[in-house]
Amino acid sequence: MSRFAMLFPGQGAQSVGMLAQLAEHHPVVGDTFTEASDVLGYDMAALINEGPADRLDQTEYTQPALVAAGVATWRAWRESGGATPEFLAGHSLGEYAALVAAQALDFSDALRLTRLRGQAMQSAVGPDEGAMAAIIGLEDDAVRQACAEAEAEHAADGLTAAAANFNAPLQVVIAGDAEAIATAGRIAKDKGAKMVKPLTVSVPSHCALMKPAAERLQSHLLETPLREPKLTVLHNVDAQPREDVDGIRKALVAQLAQSVLWTDTIRAMRNARCALFLECGPGRVLTGLNKRIDKTAQTLPLSDIDSFRQALDATAGEDDE
Repeated sequence: MSRFAMLFPGQGAQSVGMLAQLAEHHPVVGDTFTEASDVLGYDMAALINEGPADRLDQTEYTQPALVAAGVATWRAWRESGGATPEFLAGHSLGEYAALVAAQALDFSDALRLTRLRGQAMQSAVGPDEGAMAAIIGLEDDAVRQACAEAEAEHAADGLTAAAANFNAPLQVVIAGDAEAIATAGRIAKDKGAKMVKPLTVSVPSHCALMKPAAERLQSHLLETPLREPKLTVLHNVDAQPREDVDGIRKALVAQLAQSVLWTDTIRAMRNARCALFLECGPGRVLTGLNKRIDKTAQTLPLSDIDSFRQALDATAGEDDE
């Protein structure tokens, strides 16, 4: 049996009613949302199941909700006899759910940390000051250069533009000050980008504007108990694992203001003979990215009950080897 990995989606995967199909077959999903409600002091289950969407999309609510969704899916997998993956990884925010699955971080602490993370990110940049945009059809180095040229053009004002998410080949998200991102988008088009798509986000993640948020997060992480992971988690900042608690803390802090190297992360697991990936949470965002990264890799979204059962069959007997 070939190796497989569990992937936890990040912000943008949320939707009202997410995991409803999975919850019908696995009561542990609803139980996990109830547990999260008790930890955070508001009815997360109602927010996820009923909305309103504009509140669920507020980052301080989105982040713990997606952690809860990832952990709920993971618990459903394990309760169903699902095998232990060789690797875990989470896209940005998803890294927290991955660390919970690896038993490095308690679920309750992950919820509190990501609520704080969301609040810190929201307060780091004023309304409409930051922006993100997806650059489609341009090589990574050309995107980096477009950002560098935009920063040079706005040097007098000290504005930031940076490559934030290397999501797949020819698909990079940039983030920074709104004016600089608009300039970087124009330059990217001039360099041959097929599309520059502004993203509807409340904060510009994974760029220098998030340094104040990273500092706030760091102080809370120092007070949060962590353990050495029982499973291998590849971190966004360099697509490498961390075995020690201090390394995990540093990686989570760095992640906020540095690029998400998702393409490198998937390729690292493929190079380690990982042939199957399971998207452990709502939606199919990572499934779609994986098709662009490596068409030979199979990815199954566990939020789809048929794919969930297919994944159980595909990995049956894995823990016996």
